[in-house]
Amino acid sequence: MQTGTELVQTAFDQFISNITTALPDLISGLVFLIIAGTFVQLIMFVVKSLLKRTIAGDSPVYRQFIATVIAVFLWFGVALSFLSIVGLTAIAASLGTATGFLALGVSYALSGMIKDAVAGVYLLRDPDFMPGDTVKTSDTEGIVKSIELRKTRLSVDGNTVIRANGDIEQKWTKVDDET
Repeated sequence: MQTGTELVQTAFDQFISNITTALPDLISGLVFLIIAGTFVQLIMFVVKSLLKRTIAGDSPVYRQFIATVIAVFLWFGVALSFLSIVGLTAIAASLGTATGFLALGVSYALSGMIKDAVAGVYLLRDPDFMPGDTVKTSDTEGIVKSIELRKTRLSVDGNTVIRANGDIEQKWTKVDDET
C-alpha cells in the first residue's frame, strides 16, 4: 500500500505524462484556431462587403442578422474541428448531433417567423411593392406605409393595418392609380 506522499507523487507523475502526451495535439489545436480565426475574419469581411452591395440602403439590421448567422455557423464549425483535432472527437460528434436536433426543433417552432422574414426580404427587394404604393392583399386594400422584416403596415381608411409578410407574399396585387 502506498503512503500519502507516494500517492501524490504517482498522481503528479501520471499528470505530467498525460500533459506531455497531449501537448502536440494541444499545440496543433491552437495553431488551427489561429489559422481558422484568420480565415473566419477574412470570410466575414467578404460576406459583409457583399451584403452591403446586395442589401443596400436603410437595411443594416438585415445585413447584421445575415452576417451574424453566417458567423455563428463558421465559428461552430471551427469549434467542432478544434475538438476533433485535440482528440475529443466523441464530444464533437455529440455536440454536432445535439445541435442538429436543437436547430430542427427551433426551426419548426419558428417556421412562421422564418416564413415571414423570408417573405419580407422578397418584398423589400420587389420594385413593385414599395411604401406609397396602393396594394390589395387577400382581404385588405390600402397604401403601403412601411415594410419590415416580418410585417407590413398598410394605411386603410386612415387606420394602420398590420399584415404578416408571409400572407402578403402569397397573393397581392398592385392597384393602379385611376386618375
